[in-house]
Amino acid sequence: MTDVTAYLRRIGAKVDGPPSVESLHLLHRAHMERVPYECLEIWLGRPTTVDPVESAARIIGGRGGYCFHLNGAFSLLLEALGYQVTRHFGGPQHTAGDPAGADGGHLSLTVSGLPSEDNPGGRWMVDQGLGDGFHDPLPLVEGVYRQGPFTYGVRPSQAEPGGWRFDHDPRGTFFGLDFRAERAEMQAFAATHERLSTSPESGFVRVATVQRRDAGGVDILRGLVLTRLGDREHTMTVETERDYFELLADVFGMPLDDVTPAERAKLWRRLWSAHERWSVRR
Repeated sequence: MTDVTAYLRRIGAKVDGPPSVESLHLLHRAHMERVPYECLEIWLGRPTTVDPVESAARIIGGRGGYCFHLNGAFSLLLEALGYQVTRHFGGPQHTAGDPAGADGGHLSLTVSGLPSEDNPGGRWMVDQGLGDGFHDPLPLVEGVYRQGPFTYGVRPSQAEPGGWRFDHDPRGTFFGLDFRAERAEMQAFAATHERLSTSPESGFVRVATVQRRDAGGVDILRGLVLTRLGDREHTMTVETERDYFELLADVFGMPLDDVTPAERAKLWRRLWSAHERWSVRR
């Protein structure tokens, strides 16, 4: 279990009454805007697990995480509020040339039992763990959906029979996502999480990433390069340790109160070294 009151306070959401389409949208938007997608625990040398209770506690404490953490904790919150949530094996397709399919590299979520005029079946795709993904839940109804400056597609998956496919906006950081129809348990993601958080080949190990989606677009910090996509677009490089940590607090709402000065200094040295290596390769 988790402290629902503290969790709702963390995301700045107030919900009353039984589960509803309106409240699901409110919760999804609030979580996206307040809880960053990030992998800094890896860069700080702090091992994590896929336990949703652990992830929720870290989020309540002011941090974020990536898909296993964010969707695991969000599913826990929704269940505590009475929503019918199902976890699924998902898999991102990073480029058009990569094979499609759900290999368990992503935890996908659906919510059922909430019909609306545009979604009479009542099933919704919800996802906090895509970084620059959709701002509002998407109906599991084949179609094209516009959210702010971005356009998304939803359709039955060709790679996973009975599953679904999310096609990202062409400006997105990945090409698309498939997820399977059947239910998955959290522990089934443990081995993949271990690989993604420790392998030198993992994108999370190679690049310190922080992202936050809002109604107008998304802020993406990869290493020391900050990019804004959507309503306005620009790129800048962070030059100093002070600027980096102020940026985390001001843009991403992550002041890192749980990180000591010594840990901050060590993290900055790692980030700057990685940035220099990246600059040389460029």
